[in-house]
Amino acid sequence: MDENENYDQLQNEPVIDIRNPGHRAALFKRIRLDHSLEITEDYIELISDLIETTGEARAVDLASNLGVSKPTVNATIQRLQKDGYVDSKPYRSIFLTSKGKDLAEWSRARHKIVLEFLHSAGVPPNVAEADAEGIEHHVSQATLDAFETATQILKEEKLLSKN
Repeated sequence: MDENENYDQLQNEPVIDIRNPGHRAALFKRIRLDHSLEITEDYIELISDLIETTGEARAVDLASNLGVSKPTVNATIQRLQKDGYVDSKPYRSIFLTSKGKDLAEWSRARHKIVLEFLHSAGVPPNVAEADAEGIEHHVSQATLDAFETATQILKEEKLLSKN
């Protein structure tokens, strides 16, 4: 069997092969890690948005925007503080550290890539926004790159079809 035939055979094998538990475990480990980072990314992105639009991020605003209780927000903010993403003092606004600002910027960029792809693919805006909110946390860099390429192609095709 030459190298091309071997490659083709690998391309046709299922991604999750029941006979390869190590590979399957690695995939599920990545998914669990993505889930654990999802809340962090949502909070950081919202804190950044609130600071940008209102000048401050308060726990009460986070609770309202996320649909969670203030004690839940307080516990999460304490964890984000311990992890180096935010600075906060009791009864004061919440501020992003440079690490938090970097994560907010990356999260916002990733969200935009996914959202633009979904819009270009013809997904209705309200559905695209909701779907992008979930997809953005579970997408690899390779997939983001593919989304960007596909978005460009779809945009070019739409321009050509108009002319």
